[in-house]
Amino acid sequence: MAEPAGARVDDYPLLFESPERRVRAEVAGEVVADSHRTLVLHEARLPPVHYFPREDVRLDLLRPTTHRTFCPFKGYASYWSLTVGATRLDNVVWSYEQPYPEAAPLRGMMAFYADRLDRWLEDDHELAVLPTASESPYANPLLGWLLEEAPRIADPAALTLALARQMRATGTPLLRLSVLLRTLHPQLLGLSFRWFRDRDTVEERRVPYSTLHSPQYLNSPVAAIYQGAGGIRRRLDTPDAPLDFGILVDIKAEGGTDYVALPLVFSDGQTHVISLATDRPGGFSTRELGELYEVLGVLARLYEVHALRYTSLTLLDTYLGRQSGARVLAGQIRRGDGDDINAVIWFCDLRESTRLAGSMSRGDFLRTLDTFFDCMAGAVLDHGGEVLRYIGDAALAIFPFPGGDEAAADSICANALAAAQEACRRIAALNDARRERGEPALGFGIGLHLGEVTYGNIGTEQRLEFTVIGDAANRTARIEGLCREVDRPVLASAEFASRFPAQFEPAGRFPMRGVEGRHEVFALRAVA
Repeated sequence: MAEPAGARVDDYPLLFESPERRVRAEVAGEVVADSHRTLVLHEARLPPVHYFPREDVRLDLLRPTTHRTFCPFKGYASYWSLTVGATRLDNVVWSYEQPYPEAAPLRGMMAFYADRLDRWLEDDHELAVLPTASESPYANPLLGWLLEEAPRIADPAALTLALARQMRATGTPLLRLSVLLRTLHPQLLGLSFRWFRDRDTVEERRVPYSTLHSPQYLNSPVAAIYQGAGGIRRRLDTPDAPLDFGILVDIKAEGGTDYVALPLVFSDGQTHVISLATDRPGGFSTRELGELYEVLGVLARLYEVHALRYTSLTLLDTYLGRQSGARVLAGQIRRGDGDDINAVIWFCDLRESTRLAGSMSRGDFLRTLDTFFDCMAGAVLDHGGEVLRYIGDAALAIFPFPGGDEAAADSICANALAAAQEACRRIAALNDARRERGEPALGFGIGLHLGEVTYGNIGTEQRLEFTVIGDAANRTARIEGLCREVDRPVLASAEFASRFPAQFEPAGRFPMRGVEGRHEVFALRAVA
């Protein structure tokens, strides 16, 4: 038998052997390949693969597919499906038809996924069918999994569940596993993902900033790691086990024998935490903890990707709105990207804001604006609208709906009306509280209109924003401006008010700056 020959690609062995033995492959009792001239590829730590000359393969049983794979040193592989009677094996045969120089001997050769065929024979001796995909070539089984499978996992909860299952599959006797990720969010300190063996599910929990002041947090390993502890381990199966953190009491009560918490350090230096516990007598072994310790950096990178995506979504939702943020994330980021949409347009404004600002400190005025927008924008968001922008003491919002869908239009208009009514109720309650404190009531105006607008990016190449433009948006602002003139807090166009004749009453016809003619507006009847 000839000795293997070939090349080493950056110390990655790629060797070829000509065994000079007859090799046959069978499917459903049919010989699909039979050759004395196979070429065996020995690639790094992968199992050997037999490549057959094309003329020794039953090409009549093969059909080409569109599936392709790429190897950086072998080239592009084309695939075929194999059909024998009622048996069909998709993408079971491949060939490097134009291999790179390092793999030149493979030109014109075809290979099979061995574990998907029925029989392999060598010189009439049946061979055990070995899996084509090898066990992990890495000494640390967690590292192989993290590099090859974990990157395909879609979210941090699923990653935590898969990590727990992988650690158990490789021999680590987990009782529980927890990951805490800090996030950039206006209301949340972070996200917690906790796996429990008895349920084999991950519990996802949002951790509010108030947690920072709770006794549970202050007396926790997490707080200690955030403050610089490089890691914490507590053996719980000894008579004098130190229960210096509250969580240790709970874990010991569950039969826990060992607890470990370790930092996950992201590329920006921020620290996050992974913790695990076992109930096996004697606790974790050195090997089990060593395998995890070795891969902390890789694990941190994977969680960092998920954390960054969550942060991106949070910031886009917080600063652009849910729908605008989704459009940006979907790639609508160029100036001029936009769509013509049908929507209810909402415009609201705080009355006498200049006088208010002059009568109080800047901090008090900002807090007043926040409470005003809690009433206005909060009602919009609670009823499915999208706040597009805050303009000083005013806000622009939309309630979009599909064009030509009258049922959807009726439903969306009802949501916008409910939001306006809710905003009036919230302002009334706020003003009651302000009067009790001896503070002046807040006045406001809301304009509502129904029409078509262009929804998209405007601005400079360096600074863009999603907004709506068009005649309908301009008319809505003009309608809101009339609230002061007719002394009514909520006015609507005829297009909007006509859908709710019992809720609106005529308020007059008025000219509108930038809009031709005089236009009738309708006032919302008193809100209970």
